[in-house]
Amino acid sequence: MTRDGTAATGQASKPAVPQAVAPQPSALASVTGASDGSAPSGADLVYPPRYPRLLTGLSPRRRLGFAAIAGALAGLGQAPFDLWPLTILALAFVQLMALPTTRARQAAVVWWAAGSGYFALSLSWIVEPFLVDVARHGWMAPFALIFMATGLALFWGAAGALARALIRSRGAAFAMATVLAFLLMGWLRGMIFTGFPWALPGHVLIPTPALAFAQWGGAMGLGTLVLTLATTLPLTRMRPALGLPIWTLGLAAIMGIGHLATPAPGDMTGRPVVRIVQPNVPQDEKWDPLLARGHFDRTLAMTEAPGSPDLVVWPETSVPAWLEQVPDLMPVLSASARDVPMVFGINRGADDLRIYNSLVQLSAGGKIAQIYDKHHLVPFGEYIPLGDLLGGLGLRGLAQRDGNGFSPGPGAQLINVPGIGPMLPLICYEGVFARDIHAAPARGQALLLITNDAWFGTVSGPYQHLAQARLRAVEQGLPMIRAANTGISAMIDPAGRLIDPMALGTAGIRDVPLPPARPAPMYARIGDLPLVGLVIVALLTLVAGARSNARRFRVDGPSGRG
Repeated sequence: MTRDGTAATGQASKPAVPQAVAPQPSALASVTGASDGSAPSGADLVYPPRYPRLLTGLSPRRRLGFAAIAGALAGLGQAPFDLWPLTILALAFVQLMALPTTRARQAAVVWWAAGSGYFALSLSWIVEPFLVDVARHGWMAPFALIFMATGLALFWGAAGALARALIRSRGAAFAMATVLAFLLMGWLRGMIFTGFPWALPGHVLIPTPALAFAQWGGAMGLGTLVLTLATTLPLTRMRPALGLPIWTLGLAAIMGIGHLATPAPGDMTGRPVVRIVQPNVPQDEKWDPLLARGHFDRTLAMTEAPGSPDLVVWPETSVPAWLEQVPDLMPVLSASARDVPMVFGINRGADDLRIYNSLVQLSAGGKIAQIYDKHHLVPFGEYIPLGDLLGGLGLRGLAQRDGNGFSPGPGAQLINVPGIGPMLPLICYEGVFARDIHAAPARGQALLLITNDAWFGTVSGPYQHLAQARLRAVEQGLPMIRAANTGISAMIDPAGRLIDPMALGTAGIRDVPLPPARPAPMYARIGDLPLVGLVIVALLTLVAGARSNARRFRVDGPSGRG
């Protein structure tokens, strides 16, 4: 007998060959993302349990193609389509495609492809300004859309890369990291290179009762709700006990709690009446010397309609002239408004040869009471960055007609309207930026937005611009007077409700009482910076927790015992 109890055969026994044992996944896999608890190697994808089999065999090109298609479908949540459930489902699919990634670069490419599809559809209106003067600018239209979509998609790619670089797991921590990374990158998109916070994920909830949550968290708060639902949807399959409660609470917030949080309409008794004028002048006719006078006279006639408004508002650049060249027009304008205060948009030049996109307030007799110069200009529209250099190459802003473009005004300021009180004027693009409103020296009684949305076409741009105006009203708890050349003009109450809007592409007037302002909500008092700080702290906390778990698993093992 041998020492191990086997019978001797007279020949030297061969050493025992250990049988292969399938490695068991360790608890460390929840941190590293690898099924054997080690760091994943190369470009391998690691599929979590219950991952859909149909997605496991996709080639890299097909994965990116599906991500781009899903991103385009997510864009259908933006106005005017307003298919917000599709946005959540489509983003959930992209998150599902990002789950098996093991490296930041992989996640970045998936989310960049999705972002390219998303922005290509939701910002398709970007080609419209180039088609106003096709001979001069038409050739730029496809390049503008491609560069805009793929460029803005870099923020989505950066968010996906950041989430995967910080969290290696595929569970709740990764979902939370994705939400936080997207919120951070969305905020950065609204800041750098003068900012462009258009078509944010949270904007898809503007037509829903969840809009009421903007009074506490602004667009970032709405985005938190959308992104949380999207990133946790894959968890409902893999970890139902975690994903389903989050989804139930999120949908309840959108459909139910939002109703309860929406303030009731204010008392309109005795409120001042505002006449909003919508001329509906096509952009290609606006400055035509053969047509401009006829459009101006028609707008005057609309203003003279019977009624007793306390304020008359015309849209952006509704007077097709330079202010300093038409002093005789001021009494004519004031007379059409029966000498009540009047606000209109016009271009003006200064003594130093600078030109401005301006809002002018007239008092009785056509006296200029106040001028506000637009300070947040549209890059490549109202001015060209590095204008002297690029102007020499023939590149000019779309809205400019002379020189290298408009100059920015000194900043946000209030105008005081007799009988109504202080208002914060905004011109077109400025209504997109919540931070421009927070920069005002005081709050005022209302927001006053004049715009020329003829630049945005008739498909999606004007509707998305209007949606953001509704968001600004809720964030500030203030009514907004919105006068748009081709529409959509409306009074917006502090809860974001549209009062007597005028349809896109129509001419007309509306005499609408100005709703009372609400007490300043939390977002109006704090803005985005505290929320951004919370996002950064939450990201750091997630990373610290993940690394702590990784160290504990390495030391103690999956059993938790040393």
